[in-house]
Amino acid sequence: MRKGHRPSSAAPGRPRIWGKHPVLAALANPNRDVRRVWGTQEALAGLDIDKSIPITFAQGPDLGRLVPSDAPHQGLVIEVEPLPDIWLGDLLELGQDNERPLVMLDQVTDPHNVGAIMRSALAFGALGIITQDRHSPPESGALARSASGALEVLPWIRVVNLARALDEIGEAGYWRIGLTGDAPRTLDEALGTAKLALVMGSEGEGMRVNTQAHCDTLARLPISDAVESLNVSNATAIALYAASTRKLG
Repeated sequence: MRKGHRPSSAAPGRPRIWGKHPVLAALANPNRDVRRVWGTQEALAGLDIDKSIPITFAQGPDLGRLVPSDAPHQGLVIEVEPLPDIWLGDLLELGQDNERPLVMLDQVTDPHNVGAIMRSALAFGALGIITQDRHSPPESGALARSASGALEVLPWIRVVNLARALDEIGEAGYWRIGLTGDAPRTLDEALGTAKLALVMGSEGEGMRVNTQAHCDTLARLPISDAVESLNVSNATAIALYAASTRKLG
């Protein structure tokens, strides 16, 4: 290992990832270009890091200055290039011969929510998640931390127009269900037996009208009247569980 200079700020366009699980997942991802590693002696001990990557040994307080305040870095910080883009058509090709669901997020902007949704999507075997390029968070340490490694494994498709993407998904044979609290029927009643695309609305405003119009049906989770709504990441996890346990025949 060799020491490197600690920059005062991240290089433009390069996110920093911190914490044991996100960092180890990034280092293990052949599609991830890791540019620099910082870590404590203890955290770096035993890690097999490519010799071409500059490594800086640092104390905990120094690492704390590389990341947002109070971020749980666990002795490891890396600087990376964003992951390569993936095309929707390529993802749909992967889904031709299986029943794995898709998850689409309509302007979900909180990186913690997107990261948590990625983790649930990976846990329940989703094929990938789809977001709008301009109205979703970029790759970041906060998102990677919430995803707990899923960012490096789960395909994340960014599209310009969600409505056009939903049309393409429908043409590929997916039953597109939009989750909204005022839908007339429950998710269980709407699931059907076709391949599923679950469409989730934003944290505040919910799903946009145009997005709803490009779904095959709308559905709601049967939650108690004592609660107005669920956090979008919790709602997505429940919807994915329902999709994974449905009877297909």
